[in-house]
Amino acid sequence: MIGLDRVTVTLGGRAVLHDVTFHPRVGEMIALCGPNGAGKTTLLRALAGLLPKTTPADPRRVAYLPQNAGSAWALTVGQIAALGRIPHGDTADAPVTLALRQCGIEALRAHRVDRISGGEARRAMLARAFATEPDVLLLDEPTADLDPAAAHAILALLKRTAEQGKTVVVVLHAIDLALRYADRIVVMRQGRVEADLPADRALPALAQAFGLPFGVDPSPRLLPPA
Repeated sequence: MIGLDRVTVTLGGRAVLHDVTFHPRVGEMIALCGPNGAGKTTLLRALAGLLPKTTPADPRRVAYLPQNAGSAWALTVGQIAALGRIPHGDTADAPVTLALRQCGIEALRAHRVDRISGGEARRAMLARAFATEPDVLLLDEPTADLDPAAAHAILALLKRTAEQGKTVVVVLHAIDLALRYADRIVVMRQGRVEADLPADRALPALAQAFGLPFGVDPSPRLLPPA
């Protein structure tokens, strides 16, 4: 499995991760949360082995979806998803079709990615990750550009994926969604892991990291500051 042991990352002469240790476990959905600039994306990229002095992950086992994933070519949704088969060196259609169905965009298979909405394009990129059939999914803001119903559907899918014996690590800014769907929340601030807790115990650490007096009602839903 992937993991980090006392990793420090310096980019452009600035330390963006400080002595970070993090080990995801099989069957977990883990949310990385924290303010902008906390180091969440850098941690995810280090896990994927995309930074200097990190070990590249096996692309057949680990799928990485960056925050601003897109296509430089006018490919169809189906072609985008099929790119997930490249690490396996095949053109198997069944995993691609399943990934499109899981992401709710099977009907868009023949549509060009530059002619659909931003949220639909985001789901096409997520389908590419699922089509790889990975053991580990590393996803940076997978619900960006999605409407609330689609965001819940995708996070529920990721939760089920973890429950089926996969490992899911996801950067989320939506704290209410992290609390609802994650098994474990890693709270980051200023390049450090400030807390690594079960989701049902993470709210105080999140409130401290963001400097806001969060609270939850019995639903639970995130309440705004007083």
